[in-house]
This record gives sequence, C-alpha cells and structure tokens, in this order.
Amino acid sequence: MDFEIAEEHRMLKDLVANFVRDELMPLEAGVLAREADGKGLGVGADEHARLDQIAHKLGLFGLDAPEDVGGSDLPMVAMVGVEEEMGRCVTPYTLPPDSPNLRMLMQTVDDRQRAAYLAPYVAGETISAIGISEPGAGSDPAGMTTRAVRDGDDWVINGRKIWISRAADADFTILMAVTDQEKRARGGISAFLVDKGTKGFNVLRRIPMIGGAYTYEIALEDCRVEGWKLLGTEGQGFAPMQTRLGTRRIQMAAWSVGMAQRAMDMVVEYAPQRKTFGLPLSERQAIQFWVAEAATKIHATRLMTYDCAWKLDQGRDVRNEISMIKWFATEMAYETVDRAMQAFGAMGMTKELPLAQMQAKLRTMRIYDGPTEVHKWVVARNLLGTRK
Repeated sequence: MDFEIAEEHRMLKDLVANFVRDELMPLEAGVLAREADGKGLGVGADEHARLDQIAHKLGLFGLDAPEDVGGSDLPMVAMVGVEEEMGRCVTPYTLPPDSPNLRMLMQTVDDRQRAAYLAPYVAGETISAIGISEPGAGSDPAGMTTRAVRDGDDWVINGRKIWISRAADADFTILMAVTDQEKRARGGISAFLVDKGTKGFNVLRRIPMIGGAYTYEIALEDCRVEGWKLLGTEGQGFAPMQTRLGTRRIQMAAWSVGMAQRAMDMVVEYAPQRKTFGLPLSERQAIQFWVAEAATKIHATRLMTYDCAWKLDQGRDVRNEISMIKWFATEMAYETVDRAMQAFGAMGMTKELPLAQMQAKLRTMRIYDGPTEVHKWVVARNLLGTRK
C-alpha cells in the first residue's frame, strides 16, 4: 500500500500552490473589500481575463479533460491536490473548465456535441451551468416536474429550475428534465444542452446568497431545443448527472481540506503572538486542543478524499465514500474555521480576514449537492439495507 502522491501529481500541486500564492492571494484583500461593500463576490472581467491568460500559459487549462480536445487527461487523484490548493484562497476563480460539468459532458457527448460544446469548453472559450434543482425538488430528483416533450425532431421543455450558478452568464446550460413520467429517476430523466438566448429560457431572478455569491431561478416556457442537443441517451440522464454530482462532491471535500488547512495555519501563526492575561494563546490548552484536533481531522479528511478519488479512478463503486467525504469534509472545515474565528476574537468577526468568507462558503457547501443529513442517510441506508 503506497500513500505517496505520484511525483508528477505533486509537481502539479506545487505549481497550483504557486499560482494561488502569486496570483490569487494578492487579489484577496480587494475581493473581501468589495464583498463587504455589498458589491458581490468576484473579480473584474479584465482581472479574470488576466488570470485565464496566466493559467493557460502555465498549462492549467483542461487538466482532467480528454487529450483529443486539448486536455491533459489527468486522474481524479491529481485533481484532489489541485482543488485543495485552490480552496486555500477566497478569490473566486475556477481553472477552466469546471470539472463537474466537464465530466458529465465527457461521459455523454456524441461527435457533433464534442466539437460544438466539449472542445470550446475545454479551451476556456465557454461557460456552462447546470439546472437540476426545482422549487419543490432539491435533493430528491424523483420529485422533478420539469418536462421535455418531443415535437417532431425537437424537444419542448416546460418547468422551473432554481439555485443555478452562472445561469445568466453561461453560454450553455445542461438542463435536466423528465421525459418519461412513469419511469422518472429509473429511466425517465434526460439531459439537454440549452444555449444562452434560446427562446423560452427565461432568467426570472438573481438570488443573493450568503458570502456575496448569487444563484438564479429560471423558467422554461415552451423552450424549444433541437433534437441533436439531447445529451446522451433519452431517459438515461440520471447516471451522468450522478457523475457530475460525485465530481463536485470530491472537489468540495478537497476545497474543505484547503480551507481548513489555511484556517489552522493562521491560528498556528497567530497564537504565539497574541497574549492574554500574560500568556500567549499558544500556551492555552483550549487553543492547543483546537490545533491538535484540526490537524488530526484535516489529515483524516485528506486521506479519505484521496482514497475515494483513487477508487473512482480504478472504476470502483464509490457512492458510499463520496457521501462520506462530502458531509465529513464540509462539517470538519466549518468547525475548524469557526474555531479559528474564535481564536482571533473580535478580529475573527471582521471581513478583513478571509475566515468569515470561508465560513460563508462552507455554510452553503453543507447544503448544496446534498445536505449533510441526506448524505448520512444515504450511507446508513446502504449499510443497513433499508433502501427501497
């Protein structure tokens, strides 16, 4: 049993760490200031373009994309290290393309879709979104009501979706809809590629989320989609959607490790400097225990995440492991960041430090792509055999 990261993957992790340190960290104070002023979380278009240019020059585009469309075809174990480093900084930036939607496309596209959608996405030329959740159907896809009905060679989609990131800006949205009301999640859910500007694809509102982020609600009103934009096989959209969700959950676990590590490092640096009642915080048992517990849980979570990624690369069934790391990692990081805020006292409550922003991000991560309680339930029902 070898716990050592492959040399090429370690070098990639170091490269991304340097990118985060040299390019993203210097932008962090400005990002926090803009969010504190109510201007939302993000960097300007020019700054984003500059980051894209640098990342592309460093060879950080399309890391886990297929080689035949310009990617590096890296395994999930390599991506864990990449996402851990990206998680350390609150400057919002994604190395193109975003892995979850990428992997769903990789699993489903035909030759025409490969050229029209996958290749430009890998090249960083397009932005994608995905519409799964509905006002009445979040973690339970069986409750999905958005319908897609054949009309000649096309599909006509009606329904509503919510909590979609980038819906207003995305060049295309992967939209999940019911194509067989009887089968639903067992062979009746399909995926469609809906281009920006398609008639009947209506962005209803931008929803402000904690931490300066936004999601969107959309309505599909007789939204006509050409037949060739059915993604994958009709009725078989549920499995690729799970691939997408599983990728995001591993990514979130890696981000959680990065955020928790950053928070712990901040406490380790700060505790010897800050004195209370004549002694540095580093000599207080409460702080010592917090640091020891954080280090232990970060180590455990990192190992769990690499274990899950390795098994996934081996083609194993990792549904249990994905649910385990999703809830455990986000809860661990939230606790670690919260304790770091406590250790910093009043300064920890400010928006001048990244801790509050990390806490807000982790608070949403404990909900999206399946809340903690649902993932615990999934693990328990699989082990107890109670799934019906």
